[in-house]
Amino acid sequence: QVHLVEYGGGLVQSGGSLRLSCEASLGTHETFETYHMGWFRQVPGKERQFVAGITKRGGFTGVEDFAEGRFTISRDNAKNMVYLQMNSLKPEDTAVYFCAADTESLTREEVHYWGQGTQVTVSS
Repeated sequence: QVHLVEYGGGLVQSGGSLRLSCEASLGTHETFETYHMGWFRQVPGKERQFVAGITKRGGFTGVEDFAEGRFTISRDNAKNMVYLQMNSLKPEDTAVYFCAADTESLTREEVHYWGQGTQVTVSS
């Protein structure tokens, strides 16, 4: 069992930057390296959308096309933290951003653990 809390969202102008953080609280006998970590986002009326993922030890990252060259995912296993650095933000990036964790998969359908979400609003 892992409890995820994400923060760092807010209001930013188009072209600006934000860094989202997600802190994982684990059981005494759990290790953060057990989990692949990722970020998803969702706007009203649309499905929750994959943004970026990072493997258990940080050896591989993947970013969706809309975020390529703008967003970077990273993790610090010593701190049980995962981050999403977002640069060159666009109004269409406005969404609630969710931290996600799973031992095997980061597909929307298979993720077992979600954070509560943090709002990102990009003004034009």
